[in-house]
Amino acid sequence: MSSPQASALNHASLLDIPGETTSFLAIKDHSSDELQYHHHSNPPITPSRRRRPWFLAGGALILILLAVVLLVYFVGIKSHHTSQTTLGGVTTGPGSNVQVQMGGDGSMVTRDDGSTFTYRNSFGGYWASNPENPYDNSAKVNSWTPALNETWDWGTDRIHGVNLGGLFVIEPFISPCLFLENGGAMDEWTLSQILAQKGPDVLQQTLEDHYNTFITEEDIAQIAGAGLNWIRLPIPFWAIEKWDDVGVDGTGAHIAEPFLARTCWRYILRVLGWARKYGIRVNLDLHTIPGSQNGYNHSGRAGTINWLKGVMGLANAERSLDYIRILAEFISQPEWSSVVPMFGVLNEPFLEKVGKDQLRSFYYKTYEMIRSIGGVGVGNGPMISIHDGFLGPQVWEDFLPGADRLVIDQHPYFAFLAANRDPVNITATGGNGSTLGGKWPLQACNAWAAGVNDSRKAFGVTIAGEFSAAINDCGLFLDGINAAPAYGAGCDYWEDAAGWSDATKAGLREFVLASMDALGDWFFWTWKIGNSTAGAGGVQAPLWSYSLGLQEGWIPHDPREAAGTCAKLWAGAGANAEGAPWDGTFAPYMTGGAGGGTIAPAATQSLAWPPPSLIDVPAESMVDLPRYTATGTVATLPPLAATRTAGVTVTASAGNGWFDAMDDAPAVTPIAGCAYPFAWDAGEAQISAGLGCVSGQQ
Repeated sequence: MSSPQASALNHASLLDIPGETTSFLAIKDHSSDELQYHHHSNPPITPSRRRRPWFLAGGALILILLAVVLLVYFVGIKSHHTSQTTLGGVTTGPGSNVQVQMGGDGSMVTRDDGSTFTYRNSFGGYWASNPENPYDNSAKVNSWTPALNETWDWGTDRIHGVNLGGLFVIEPFISPCLFLENGGAMDEWTLSQILAQKGPDVLQQTLEDHYNTFITEEDIAQIAGAGLNWIRLPIPFWAIEKWDDVGVDGTGAHIAEPFLARTCWRYILRVLGWARKYGIRVNLDLHTIPGSQNGYNHSGRAGTINWLKGVMGLANAERSLDYIRILAEFISQPEWSSVVPMFGVLNEPFLEKVGKDQLRSFYYKTYEMIRSIGGVGVGNGPMISIHDGFLGPQVWEDFLPGADRLVIDQHPYFAFLAANRDPVNITATGGNGSTLGGKWPLQACNAWAAGVNDSRKAFGVTIAGEFSAAINDCGLFLDGINAAPAYGAGCDYWEDAAGWSDATKAGLREFVLASMDALGDWFFWTWKIGNSTAGAGGVQAPLWSYSLGLQEGWIPHDPREAAGTCAKLWAGAGANAEGAPWDGTFAPYMTGGAGGGTIAPAATQSLAWPPPSLIDVPAESMVDLPRYTATGTVATLPPLAATRTAGVTVTASAGNGWFDAMDDAPAVTPIAGCAYPFAWDAGEAQISAGLGCVSGQQ
């Protein structure tokens, strides 16, 4: 979340968590086509370029699962007059004593620790859990959204989503207690340093406690019950690895990345498993990148941009391509492709500071790499989401026409544009006289609706990967630890929702409805804001919490209520800012149809990789930029490990974390003997061929 103006472990039901000393990441061995699993008893499985179906072979199983779905429909969906629905008792095959457990509104869900909660979903959704097949995609989140084993139609199906911000990429305003308790921490870099200094196990214990408690299975069930159907899941690159030497700082000291590496991946898999259980699709978002793509605290380290910019910009960008590749290989596997049909390759690169040509070159390189892994067409790898760089989707309307399943992502916020002291608890402009919201609902419609319509027609699928209920920048640590809000005096009102009037809540609700309607396909930022211990305590950035808004009334209980909000406001105001409406049709190539992947040469001739120039690098110095060498091994993300359940044998394939067996290129690694500048802050470093850091000199 940003704007250029702002700046004891439970046993997992779908994941066998290795011990702390277990090396759980597989390393790609380039001497063979197989993946070598260190300290794993599972034999390697050779990847296949062909997509395997999620279900097990056998017509009998297909018929039985069909019967389950029909049973759910007639018992779990049609019978809403009953207070409880009990589904299950359906065996998975001859001789099996294992049951596919399914439940609709009122059913009981058993947590990993044996406790239970009641599933509430008044929208016809049902969950599904199959101990023999953790990759069962039978669940359906609500009556109007296709089940995971059904086809999503981008022309008619709408994304009503929410972010799980702050779960795996720690942000001060989302998890304020972690920063209040660790003075001096500004971002996850400094937080990790401070926690590590407190003791050898403090960093791991603190973050694992956070991963294990901040978002639980019940949160995912509540998201389904709120009428939402997608999750955007921000993750850090250190889910894969960190480097213990990223260069030399101004004092001559070698710097290690302080992050807790690899640990969060097991929890990421758990969240993906929960999403599958409740029928929710996931937009997996790579939120951090080596060197920082925007200088914001949620990039990993607040400060300067050293990605695709400056002395270490190219080296960091090439390193980041490896991480995008590793994630793409994992989610392209058939075990995960239905649950993770979209991949946000890089969150919020700052285009005006990185450069338009440079960012376009990087995006094209990324597109080619991902499509070479999974192929083109529906089901062959994920939809590829690229962020607009804070300049709006219109800047990208001419980018890669003919590209297969490319998505443009914008993050529209009014909160960071100005002090924004205009009231929301007064009659809405264009309203019916009783509608509240002041200028804000109509402003959302006027600012965003036409741009979304135009982008859908010219570019393709257009999403708002983030938006919120915020009309100002009030909120504890919202602008950073020591930053003063532009709003000025009076933020204490906006930081304590307990004091909000009914009129304030009603006005905010109209603003949220108008935003949803204008944006069409959206993800609210974010599901949850953690409690603070400062002042009166509680949630001190309430404008950003979907779950609190549901509870207190400024978020609609059914997001479909938003449809038509802008049309009503325009009618009342006597002016329609929608522009030419979108008719619900995409060009076939945009969503995986005919012509996908056929890009005219003229559209790519200026998109060379590496780019011929970088901002803050003299033209004559480009040939001497520090580079890494492509001689390293590739870390492969481990697959889901089977839950050890008495009497149950997991019969489904888990994959091996690597979809494309022919993708055996090495990873980048530092050149031996090179004294690299500090890769996260190389602004004052000198470029010299004598350093021995140019690829090919080793």
